[in-house]
Parts: sequence; C-alpha cells; structure tokens
Amino acid sequence: MTDPAETTRASRPRLAARVRRLLAVGLEGRHRGWTAPLIVWLASRVVSTVLLLTVWLLARANGWPFASYRREGTFLSFLGSWDASFYRTIAEHGYPATLPTDADGHVLPNPWAFLPVFPALARVVQPLVGGSFWAAGVLVATLAGAGACVVLWRLVRAVSDDRRATRATALFAVAPTGFLLQVAYAESTFLLLLFGALLALVRRRYWFVLPLGLVAAFTKPGVLALAVALAVHLVARLVQERRAMPVRDAVAIVVAGLGIAVAGLAWPVVASAVTGRPDAYLETELSWWVGFVGRQHFAPLTPWFTMASTWLGAGGVVLVVVVLAGAAWLWTRRDVRALGVDVVSFTAAYALYLVAVFLPQQSLPRLLMPTAPLLGADVFAGTRERTVAWLVVGMCLQAVAVVLTWFLGYP
Repeated sequence: MTDPAETTRASRPRLAARVRRLLAVGLEGRHRGWTAPLIVWLASRVVSTVLLLTVWLLARANGWPFASYRREGTFLSFLGSWDASFYRTIAEHGYPATLPTDADGHVLPNPWAFLPVFPALARVVQPLVGGSFWAAGVLVATLAGAGACVVLWRLVRAVSDDRRATRATALFAVAPTGFLLQVAYAESTFLLLLFGALLALVRRRYWFVLPLGLVAAFTKPGVLALAVALAVHLVARLVQERRAMPVRDAVAIVVAGLGIAVAGLAWPVVASAVTGRPDAYLETELSWWVGFVGRQHFAPLTPWFTMASTWLGAGGVVLVVVVLAGAAWLWTRRDVRALGVDVVSFTAAYALYLVAVFLPQQSLPRLLMPTAPLLGADVFAGTRERTVAWLVVGMCLQAVAVVLTWFLGYP
C-alpha cells in the first residue's frame, strides 16, 4: 500500500510547480486566454480593497467626515461616495423635467450631467442584491472593471505582445485611479465598452464597433474620439491599400463613424427636449465650474487656460503650454507610434477632447483613464524594471488619491 505521507510529500513539488506556473502567467502574460488579465485584476482588487477598507475603518474609528453626499456609514455607501448619489437618483427617480436653479436663476448641479447606462444597469441588478443601489453599483462597476482589464489586455496584445499586454494591464489596474474600478461610478463600464470598440477597430470588425460605441455614448462623454479614430483608420487604409480596399469595409467604417458621432452629440439634444431649455446640458456642466472659476461662458479650447490663469496667473498659462508640449512629445514618440494608428489616433483625439471642453480639476486623472492603451509603450512597459517602478509609483499614489478624494474633495 502507498504511504499517505509519502504521497503528500511527492505531491508538494508538483503543487509548487503549478503555483510557479500560475504566477508566471500573471506576471509575464504567456497565457493566451483570460487568465493573465484576471489574475492581474484580482491582485489589483486586493490592493485597492485593502486601501479603501483601511481608510474607511480609520475614519469610522476616529469620526472623520467623508467628502461625500452619503452618510449611512456602511462600507458599500462609502464606495458609493461623491457623484454616485446622482446615479442613484437617476436609477430610482429618473431625470428632472425642470432644472434646479438658485435665487438668481442660475442652473445648479443636477443629474443631467450624468448619462443613463450605468444607473440603468444598477437598477436591473438592485433586486438581486436586496434593493441596495450601493451594492448594485459596486457589483456592476467591479464586474465591468474585470472586463475592462481583460479587454485592455487583448487590445494591447493585438498591437504588441502578451508580455507587454500584461504589464500595461497591471499598470492600469494599480494606477492612482485604480480604485475606481470597484466603486459606484460609470468609469469601468465606459472603459469596458470603449476598449471593446477599439479592439474591434484594430481587428477590423467594424460592425462590432458601432453597437459598443453607441452604448458607450450614453455611458459617459468622450466617445467622439472613437468617431475620429474611425475616420483616421479609413484614411490610413485608403492610403495604404489604395483601390484594393473592399467597398463593404469602407461602408461599414463610415456608418459606424457617423452613427457614433451622432450618438456622441445626442445627449444635449435629449436634455433640451425633456427640460425645454436649449442650453440645459451646457448650463448643467458649467454649474460645476462655479466653485473653481466662477460663472463662465463656454468657449472651446479655453477651459485649461481659464483654470490656470484664475489660480496661477500668467505662470499658469505657461504651465498649460508646457503640459501640452509634453503631451505632444509623448504622442510622437516612436514607441507610442508603434502601438498603431488606431490606438494613437483614439488616445490623441480623446486627450484633445479633454483640452477642448473640460475644466482641469481633481477629476482629471479619472478622465484620463481611457488613454490606458498607451501603457503598452516602451516608456511604461518596455522592461520589467521600468514596469515595476511604475507599479510602485501607482500603488503609492493610489493610497494618496484614496485619502485625498475621500476627505478633501471628489475625484
């Protein structure tokens, strides 16, 4: 008969070998399925959850107030802080037919600044988790965050290789904003749709780009960058293939691009139709600017300069110019251009969108998350040592971001 102790001792080396292989899959990305990105996602959720739970427990023990609309005191409501209260309002009551205003008639912050896909998903899930919006929102966001990591990994692999894809996904998941992949915000849902559409574009599956882009357009603003990427892709194919490009592909690209562009511009029209105010969406967005730069009239390509000059004077304007020059340097690097015209054109167009319409404030790091495919470039993931260095920076800054956003201001 076989001695059980002997069997146990013999199985230990095999178990150790399996663990080593599993770790190799996660760290080096040699597996061609979903294993590597899901291991990365799971490890990153451990990091983020430990940070979030530690801050929540310390705050509860010391009576520290949160920079949040929610005061229930549970960990799930803690994960539903900041603007998540607007998503809850939309999920449970819909959008207001009349915009709230102050005594002078100025529009106040209201749910029209937020798009309907994420709260609709949370509303569907609510009955499954006892009716709690916070539990539903966190569940939807966390699952979408896992999906976003998988699709980002596949996207970077499509333009590079497995190892680079795993490194880029790890950098994305433990970035300073990595905790947003599990809180009741629309970010992870938007990223899942956006990365999926971009992957379909890279693989030339244009009819898949359209539905993903349409849903993304009603999840968060910024999908117009995808329409720009489709236009650049069409021009690039026409130049490279000349008359060899199939007509059906050209038709699919044009239809997808036009459909996504229309959807990306539709929400202000919807807000206007429901509220009866042509400027409903614009005035709602500008209401968030008041605390930073006072009441302003919107002009494209000016918000960054307005913010900088208000707070830093002429030096702020110089700082914006330096930042824009640095961005131009990044997007023209050879290793970035090596990611392909689709990734470069989309991320550059999205960055230009932020410069054109967004007032830079504490939300800027969150809004930069769609540029994550750039993490596959050499400057971030070229070597293991470089990747590890960025990972350490990301985890340290995530801890700082968690403290700052929960106790000083919204992300």
